[in-house]
Amino acid sequence: MNQQYRQALVDAATRVIDSGWYVLGQEVKAFEQEFAAFCGTTQCVGVANGLDALVLTLRAWIEMGRLQEGDEVIVPANTYIASVLAITENRLKPVLVEPDERSFNLCPDKVRAAITPKTKAIVAVHLYGQLAPMKALMAIAQEHALLVLEDSAQAHGASVDGKRAGNWGHASGFSFYPGKNLGALGDAGAMTTNDPELAQTVRALGNYGSHKKYENLYQGLNSRLDEMQATFLRVKLQHLDAETRVRQEIAVAYAQGITNPLVHLPIGPESTLETLASHVFHLFVVRVKQRATFQAHLKAAGIETLIHYPIPPHQQQAYKPYNGLQLPVTEAIHQEVVSLPIGPSMAMGDVRLVIEAVNAFRA
Repeated sequence: MNQQYRQALVDAATRVIDSGWYVLGQEVKAFEQEFAAFCGTTQCVGVANGLDALVLTLRAWIEMGRLQEGDEVIVPANTYIASVLAITENRLKPVLVEPDERSFNLCPDKVRAAITPKTKAIVAVHLYGQLAPMKALMAIAQEHALLVLEDSAQAHGASVDGKRAGNWGHASGFSFYPGKNLGALGDAGAMTTNDPELAQTVRALGNYGSHKKYENLYQGLNSRLDEMQATFLRVKLQHLDAETRVRQEIAVAYAQGITNPLVHLPIGPESTLETLASHVFHLFVVRVKQRATFQAHLKAAGIETLIHYPIPPHQQQAYKPYNGLQLPVTEAIHQEVVSLPIGPSMAMGDVRLVIEAVNAFRA
């Protein structure tokens, strides 16, 4: 993934090394401006990682008086645990809602049913790179005066009606972990918003709670995007749209070519090539009841698969009080999901091999 940009990355690293400025410098400022423009927002704040982007945004809303400890926050039950950790880290209460079985994202009807007088926010996760139903979720949020935080960790560039992930909710958190669609060469993250006060508060919270050197408004922490990761991200951001198109071509090929009834695609029969092109397919996740047998079949054909994610948050030891929850849709998803190979460096010949192997599977 990085080899093709090696010289540009080396040149960028050399520029930072020679500058003598390694924290909160011009590379970070430039990346924040460029990524905000990419997402269509007015504000971007670089932080140390994607989890911090979520944690600090919720914390900022608490400092601004828009949330308070104990408030309920709706979150998909099948998300990666980071989405839930951000809520409990701020002593807010996660309300785990079952997802849509096909898209793996929040179901608006189930969100509406979960709202109580204590509900104050929704964490809308764009899981696997498919944009959540943001029009419907924003309408619900407006109706109930709820804040919406997008978890865009896997959805850099995903869009509906020309509006990209990171520009739908009141704020959004992004991860630039090396394996993401836009990945740094280490940990990195950012939050985006159109709210200048929120951006300023997040920036201060991530810099020891300081808005001015040696003056601290908040009990903050150290969570800053460093110059080296920012300069790498600037290089790779220039190529993100092109890499996304490759992912979308592979997703279309899978959607059209995989016909095995034992393998359930994350795309409905009503989907069109245009709707496929609105998502960015960080992962291409199918559901197979005979998952272990399916994985062994593909492995024998020289095809690696992964499971994202084997254990849902409510069944983790970290959330023992939630272990007794009955969430059958989420539990079935985690028992059946398999991620097929997808990525910008994948050749279409290999895509055809995957399709052939998947279609040849028999239980």
